[in-house]
Amino acid sequence: MLSSPCYSDPLALIGNTPMVELTHLDTGLCRLFVKLENQNPGGSIKDRIGLSMIEAAEQEGKLKPGGTLVEATAGNTGLGLALVAANRGYRLILVIPDKMAQEKVFHLKALGAEVRITRSDVGKGHPEYYQDMAEQLAGAIPGAYYINQFANPANPLAHERTTGPEIWEQMHHELDAVVCGIGSGGTLTGLGRYFRRIAPHVEMILADPQGSILAPYVETGKIGEAGSWVVEGIGEDFIPPLADLSLVNQAITISDTESLMTARLLLRQEGILGGSSSGTLVAAALRYCRSQGASKRVVTFICDSGNKYLSKMYNDFWMIDQGFIERERYGDLRDLITRRHSEGATLTVGPEDTLLTTFNRMRISDVSQLPVLAGEKVVGIVDESDILLAIYRQHGQFSDPVHSAMSAKLETLNVDAPLSALLPIFNQDKVAIVMENGNFLGLITRIDMLNYLRRQTKQ
Repeated sequence: MLSSPCYSDPLALIGNTPMVELTHLDTGLCRLFVKLENQNPGGSIKDRIGLSMIEAAEQEGKLKPGGTLVEATAGNTGLGLALVAANRGYRLILVIPDKMAQEKVFHLKALGAEVRITRSDVGKGHPEYYQDMAEQLAGAIPGAYYINQFANPANPLAHERTTGPEIWEQMHHELDAVVCGIGSGGTLTGLGRYFRRIAPHVEMILADPQGSILAPYVETGKIGEAGSWVVEGIGEDFIPPLADLSLVNQAITISDTESLMTARLLLRQEGILGGSSSGTLVAAALRYCRSQGASKRVVTFICDSGNKYLSKMYNDFWMIDQGFIERERYGDLRDLITRRHSEGATLTVGPEDTLLTTFNRMRISDVSQLPVLAGEKVVGIVDESDILLAIYRQHGQFSDPVHSAMSAKLETLNVDAPLSALLPIFNQDKVAIVMENGNFLGLITRIDMLNYLRRQTKQ
């Protein structure tokens, strides 16, 4: 029986990631394989370039022991850099746009990185654009080294030297196409260069989020106006200097909805927990495979782990709030209720539950109020202020029952009430309890109404 090797350095685990064939999804006449880059120690394909770019800076004398690194990242590059920086004893400052998943931010901070959040709704040239801000920050810190993944030649070199050869060997030199995205452009450029040299017949397929300018540029040769997208780590509003788009044989645009739903399908049918960009890549790879008239062997990537997106794309309520999961529409206030009681989704407490139980449910679920149900009847509502006042007055009696602190004065609306009926309730800093024929349907908060109105503007 063979045993796994023992390593003295976690950085030695970067690369040599496994390949697995997808056998439960419709791939047409083709065979589709995914390279599990989520198995890198930092959890993503960006570990490769994090190590490559830092080692290059060390070798070139640009980075001294105990030095400071600065980088702009909208995805996992920050985690790859943080892993290496922590291992090598460097200070790392990261400038990230505010759409990055909280799990990634927590991971970065836990690794010791300093995180500066900036806007995701501004473009290059704006003082709060994440890349411009990082470059300015690096210039203001004596001795700091700006990584600049978007123009750093050690970025594509990592894939030309490691990722490409690994794929070629794992596929036993039988490969027809590789599907990848572009963030900095390093993956596509590095792989494209490798396969142009080793196997020129291998097609490079670009998977691009809808809203990015890259796929339209490949198709038309013109730089259009960028939109917005929720998929993290790929897609751009400019052409990265490293991105050699002449290597692209075909570009496929994938919507946020298709990306996220494909990632969820991948988990259910293949047991692979991938992130949002992995959903884009697999969706594009499936489209490519299904369009082929002959059998081909195709490779794409699970760029990172979906455990960084559990509060977003794998959270049904977030998906509903964002409009990515469509539910039955009724044309009344039920359309505003995110957590419908009839679906068992409403978080509630009973009148005899303790204030501690109530507080813990609020904290775990990130809500500020809960309906109090006796059986199926709503008898009250309790919010953070009610608990705070009760605990303060009773000197910390978290064991008191909810009915001692709840408000029995309920703001109820019949399900067919007009939207405008919600505003007076919100103006009183309260939530609306929606009823139908005496039955409790759920709560509507300000954020529920805002999400509803935003979804209406997208239709």
